[in-house]
Amino acid sequence: MSEAPRDSRPGARPGAKSIILASQSRFRRAVLAHAGISFAVEAAAIDEAEVRAGCRAAGEDARAAAMALAELKAVRISRRHPDALVIGADQMLECDGAWFEKPVDRDSARTSLLALRGKTHQLVTAVCVAQAGQRIWHHAESAHLTMRQFSDGFLESYLDAAGDDTLLTVGAYQVEGLGIQLFERVEGDHSTILGLPLLPLLDFLRGHGAVPR
Repeated sequence: MSEAPRDSRPGARPGAKSIILASQSRFRRAVLAHAGISFAVEAAAIDEAEVRAGCRAAGEDARAAAMALAELKAVRISRRHPDALVIGADQMLECDGAWFEKPVDRDSARTSLLALRGKTHQLVTAVCVAQAGQRIWHHAESAHLTMRQFSDGFLESYLDAAGDDTLLTVGAYQVEGLGIQLFERVEGDHSTILGLPLLPLLDFLRGHGAVPR
C-alpha cells in the first residue's frame, strides 16, 4: 500500500485535500502554490527516457510525447488515490527537429546552450488530470523562445553563476532567474514555460468544484 501523499501547503490538514500533483518539480509546485491551490505531492516513478524513445520511434511529435508522459503520470497516481483529482504534466523542448533532455552535468549543459544559441526553440507543455485511473481532461500549449548570440565568455560566466540549477530543466535555463539573460525574445504564457499551463487548468478545476468559482 502506498503512503499518503504529502501536502505541499504549510498547515494543511492531512486527508483534507482532493488535488494531487504527480510531480517532484519545484517549478510546478510553485506555480500551483502561488495560485493559492491546496494540493498534495506524489511523484510517479516513470522511465521518461524510455517513453520518449518509444514516441520517437513511432514517429510521434513532441506534443504527443509530452502528453503521453503527462497522462502516464496522472493515471498511475490516480489508481492509488481514486477519489482525488491527479495532475500530471510534462514538458518537451524541440529545436531543429531535435528533442532536448535535462543536462546531467556542466558539459552537457554547455552543449545544450551552444546548440540553442541564436535559434528559436519550442517548449511544449502538456497537462493531464486523471481520476480513478482514467484521464478526464488534458491540454497542451507551446511557447517559443529565441536565444541571443551570447559570447562564449558569457556562457561560462552563466554556467558558473547558475551552478547545479542548470541541471533542473531541459535547455539548462530558468527564465524566472538568471537564465533570462540568455534570451532576446520570449513568446508564450509564463506558466507554460515554467511547466504547467495554469489558466486552463484552473478553469478545469473550477468546473469540477475543486477550487472556488
